[in-house]
Amino acid sequence: MIPILVGISAAREKIAKQRALTEKTVSPETAARVEKLFGAALTPEQAVAKILDDIRLRGDDAARAWTEKIDGVARDDFWVSAEEIETAYQETPDAVRDALHLAASRIRAFHEKQKPRSWLDWTPGGGALGQIIQPLERVGVYVPGGSAPLPSSLLMSSIPAQVAGVSEIIVMSPPSRDGKIAPVILAAARVANVSQVYALGGAQAIAALAYGTQSVPRVDKILGAGGLFTTLAKRQVFGIVGIDGLYGPTETVLIADDSANPRYAAADLLAQAEHDVLATSILLTPSREFAERVAREMDAQLPNLARRAIIEQALHGQSAIFVLDSLDECLEIANTFAPEHLCLLMRDAWSLAPRVRNAGGIFVGEQSSEALGDYMLGPSHVMPTGGTARFASPLNVNDFVKITSVFYASEQEARALSAAGQILANGEELTAHANALRQRMKDEERGRDGERERAREGEKRET
Repeated sequence: MIPILVGISAAREKIAKQRALTEKTVSPETAARVEKLFGAALTPEQAVAKILDDIRLRGDDAARAWTEKIDGVARDDFWVSAEEIETAYQETPDAVRDALHLAASRIRAFHEKQKPRSWLDWTPGGGALGQIIQPLERVGVYVPGGSAPLPSSLLMSSIPAQVAGVSEIIVMSPPSRDGKIAPVILAAARVANVSQVYALGGAQAIAALAYGTQSVPRVDKILGAGGLFTTLAKRQVFGIVGIDGLYGPTETVLIADDSANPRYAAADLLAQAEHDVLATSILLTPSREFAERVAREMDAQLPNLARRAIIEQALHGQSAIFVLDSLDECLEIANTFAPEHLCLLMRDAWSLAPRVRNAGGIFVGEQSSEALGDYMLGPSHVMPTGGTARFASPLNVNDFVKITSVFYASEQEARALSAAGQILANGEELTAHANALRQRMKDEERGRDGERERAREGEKRET
């Protein structure tokens, strides 16, 4: 049974122990595997750095070698042909294809509303200021495929890029033991009209995208969630390329009162826990009776779920039900936790929603399940984790564009502002900046002196 804890102090203590994405999150099994692969007791950061450096220097040869060593997969090349993508699409059951197309249409419709615009405003002094919005030229989208294929992640990451106007999208997804990407992921690529797909995963994929290889072009930005090594690789290549964020284990917080359906709440907590043994499922409620009903319902539903072992580890590890004094306390804890997903299951969920400060996504009402948002509702399900919703946003169209500012000063504006600019430049001891402004003012003075001289000459001629 999921633990039931009482009081806001217990909830605060749980949040304080929230683990950062470091080597401390690595299981003993993973640490042992790293030592076996590298022949030394390396931290995950050190292991990733070795992979990145090798691929930077040797390109495809290194990527092939590491893929065979880590994944046990040998491929002559990583490119997935258009024929393979089309075959996978045609062999996908009609119901799955229809669901992918429906999801894609809703994702596209939502993100169309996010498109930023270029603008140029003329100032009263005759100048102009503005911004130019330009899409990135080439991006890399990482689609996880470890414990289960995630075609929805391909749609949720690549379609916003298309809406933004990105001209070249490269998808990376790890191959299975047979050396191939899961057919349903290729079907999703076909639905999204993405033609550049590579069977390469983990830190190898991130290195290839960041540095470029003989067969993989270098990208401007890497986006998408992955496992620990993928995330650490993104962290290490940031600055060489852009990244969307660093995503840790997934998390859901439910706030519910006694009007909520305990069966729904239990199902939502179990759904989140099946992602990963490090996933976090938390229920915050002011009702002890409701908390106990949800816990019993979870016990009843769990035996019927295929990923039971993973769920049980997640529930006994990071997850809990907290019984607090009020919905206000529930909201305080939720805002402090800053979860990836925040689900509001209560009588008047809309009254609480505007008070949420920190969450990747707010799921309002008990019909708005996080599972439905994962697939069908429209907003990207790539969201900030590990408390980063305090300052980060879900994947969106703005992740795929850059803003260039436009400056135009008329002579009138330059004359009016240069003196103040010189004062600030001299105050910062940047005398060359002040000189650049002063030189223009000298030209202005010469121009005015010339105008006065010409005016005097004209007056003389008239007299």
